[in-house]
Amino acid sequence: MLQELYTTRGENLEGTPWQVYPRPQMKRDSYINLNGSWDFAVGEKKPETYDRTILVPFCPECMLSGVKEHFPEDSGLWYRRSVTLPENFNKGRVLLHIGAADQIADIFVNDNFVGHHEGGYESFSVDITTYLREENELVICCRDDLKDQSFPYGKQVLPEKRGGMWYTPVSGIWQTVWLESVPGQYVEKLHISVKGDTAVIATYPALNGTVEVEGLGQFPLKNGTASVQVSSPRYWSPEDPYLYSFTLTAGEDRIESYFALRTLEIKKVGGYQRMCLNGKPYFFHGLLDQGYWSDGLLTPPAPESYADDILAMKKLGFNTLRKHIKVEAEEFYYQCDKLGMIVWQDMVNNSDYNFKRDTALPTAGIQKLDDRRLHMQPGHREAFKKYAQAVVNQLKNHPSICYWTIFNEGWGQFDSDNVYEWFRTLDDSRFIDSTSGWFRRKKTDVDSRHVYFRKVKLRAGNKPLVLSEFGGYSYKPEGHVFNTGDTYGYGKYQDITAFAEAVESLYNDQILPHVRKGLCAAIYTQVSDVEDETNGLLTYDRKVEKLSAAPMRLIAKNLQEAVQE
Repeated sequence: MLQELYTTRGENLEGTPWQVYPRPQMKRDSYINLNGSWDFAVGEKKPETYDRTILVPFCPECMLSGVKEHFPEDSGLWYRRSVTLPENFNKGRVLLHIGAADQIADIFVNDNFVGHHEGGYESFSVDITTYLREENELVICCRDDLKDQSFPYGKQVLPEKRGGMWYTPVSGIWQTVWLESVPGQYVEKLHISVKGDTAVIATYPALNGTVEVEGLGQFPLKNGTASVQVSSPRYWSPEDPYLYSFTLTAGEDRIESYFALRTLEIKKVGGYQRMCLNGKPYFFHGLLDQGYWSDGLLTPPAPESYADDILAMKKLGFNTLRKHIKVEAEEFYYQCDKLGMIVWQDMVNNSDYNFKRDTALPTAGIQKLDDRRLHMQPGHREAFKKYAQAVVNQLKNHPSICYWTIFNEGWGQFDSDNVYEWFRTLDDSRFIDSTSGWFRRKKTDVDSRHVYFRKVKLRAGNKPLVLSEFGGYSYKPEGHVFNTGDTYGYGKYQDITAFAEAVESLYNDQILPHVRKGLCAAIYTQVSDVEDETNGLLTYDRKVEKLSAAPMRLIAKNLQEAVQE
């Protein structure tokens, strides 16, 4: 039986949701939040009347939206609201931003078509200046068809196939909608790259101006580039997440942002290849983070929900979150930057999933497969690369992101050696895991393994050894379970004491000895329960913490000391 579960923040939701500035690394003083109640209708053509309302930015399928319904695939989901711009808001151009809408969005202002976007996980914007009046009607039509697997879809499935590790689908708008005004000439994109003690800040288009770094002074921005060299650098880490704030001024455009200094490299230490942070071997002690909430699905009830999860995991001693098959709003990455949580960011899969090929046989140990002729459907490979590139370009300024995962467990995997080389052209400053779990080929920065249903027995080789998924023990606290009938996990425990003892034993008896033999990272499944999956350290409603801090922090200390031995 399926239960409705609300988070505490969802229960207390009032007023306009998600009022935090949506783009923390490119912040201007011009901002109008368009979240809140919108008129809503479903139909092939633009409706004459709207018979429902929906609470944006929550998807129709979730409880917080007020709709709580999934509509037939490829239905037109129509959103409408009126917009009146404050006096003196328009500085020259007005941009409409949408954090994410799954999968296709068409935008109309005052009955004029102004923009089209495809892709469900990245942000996009359109210039609506030409079409504005004193009073404005804004209409957004979204379409989502999970049967078209050229689009990234992650863990979403058709409602009748939901269950186990596959979740309720999400459609339509699911991140903040907002307006921004900019001068006629403005910074469209900001790129921050860091090498050692120097941060290079670049604008597109290339503009002249100044970059003023708090505590360091001013640096000239010439032809779109400013180089900030720090004489006594303070390096970012989970233990000291120091951020350098700066203001960029180019003509009439003014942006507030930040950067951090940190280094990532692979070095041979003590006979093993080690992943190093700021020059020293570092154990990436992490958790799989699916990013689902019981009341908001892909969208947490409030931006503070991100910090709640991050701090809850830091309290247990974890320093890494593997953002699994999902892209979050930028507020998540900002909180990881600010609070000190390393992120391993997955790309979102497209193409088909085959249980026998992608899960059953690899779990049984058959993990070799030539991927050069996998997933050759017309357009699917190009689509994956298009959307992966958009995600990398959107997120790569965030210092907390230290690791990219291209393919997970064969899902949508193709020609991974060549995809690795292509990915390196997008970002050569982070670790890249080409094939997380299995179907390993030659080109990847790490040896990435998944272990469930058996003891962890691994041997380090000529690449850093990474246990990118393991654990997944299930415990279901009464009253906090989405599916009271079915249970999905990798080992079931009936009470919280047995569960805690099992997790602690897993780390002490199986993970810690491997760290001394070359293991560089371990990602436990998972942060929270998700629908049928009850293998989280938090319940799906985030109301029960299943582990105590003291023994887990001791484990974290021992893991970090072991990697330094």
